[in-house]
Amino acid sequence: MPIIHVIHPDGSTREIDAAEGTSLMQVITSAGEAGIVAECGGSAMCATCHVYVDESWVDRLAAPLANELEMLECTATERTSCSRLSCQIRISTALDGLRVRLPERQQ
Repeated sequence: MPIIHVIHPDGSTREIDAAEGTSLMQVITSAGEAGIVAECGGSAMCATCHVYVDESWVDRLAAPLANELEMLECTATERTSCSRLSCQIRISTALDGLRVRLPERQQ
């Protein structure tokens, strides 16, 4: 089972076991972590599951589709080259060790 490292705005980190085939958003919210609102439930329609992917992992992810890029224009915190919607990242064994940072706010 892949392990995801979630870094909170205060710098604290939690390792979460992630089931393959689920979205990163589901992994984080199911673990009871604060910081992901997920108003649309994972439909890439709200930008409230914004995360910053560690730079060393960005190129290992599938490229964002047009709808994700459009929603990333609506994030509550600064968008960077590492910004992604966690609902659009599917967990696989290739993502074991993925590191993501939660923004200070989603709304």
